[in-house]
Parts: sequence; C-alpha cells; structure tokens
Amino acid sequence: MTPAAAPFEVDANAVARGFDIEASAVPSLLRDGAITGRLYKGVGEDAGQWLCVFFFRNARLNLVVDGTGRALRRSTIDFGERPLPASLRDPRKLAVSPGARR
Repeated sequence: MTPAAAPFEVDANAVARGFDIEASAVPSLLRDGAITGRLYKGVGEDAGQWLCVFFFRNARLNLVVDGTGRALRRSTIDFGERPLPASLRDPRKLAVSPGARR
C-alpha cells in the first residue's frame, strides 16, 4: 500500500455506519478535524482498490473501496471509553490491506 490522493469521494453514509453516527454530521466533523484519516492506493494484486483509514474519538474505521469509492469491505475497532492505542494510528501496523479477507 502506498499513500495517495483519492480520485473519488467516499460516501458519508459509509463513514457514518462505521462510527455509528448520523451521515449529516460527517462533513462538519471532517472540517473540524474530529474525523481524520489516511488513504492508501493498492498496488500489485490490490491495484484498483484503496484503503481509507478514518479515526474518530476512540475508534478506527478501515474501508476498502474500489476506484469509484464504493465500499467493498469495512471493519471498525472501537475502544469505547478507553483511548485508541497509539499503535492503531501507526500506518506501518495496519491490520487490513485491500487483499486481506475479513
């Protein structure tokens, strides 16, 4: 996976479902920096897929999407009241890649 700029938009509904929030709140949470993220472009057998990693409060959402931004797979790690461990924000320790099965 390599960091990259997206040629698509991810639907706010997909992000909202991952964090159990209203889709209408997603744009303002992104603008305010409450939701942050990273984007990785698939290479080799993962070409044409992207890994979108979003962070909100004490949770991390991984969305694997196709070249149009359509979600193919998703996973959320939510630590509830406990802080998200720093290791889950480390891009070198991503638990999901587009080629991974869940």
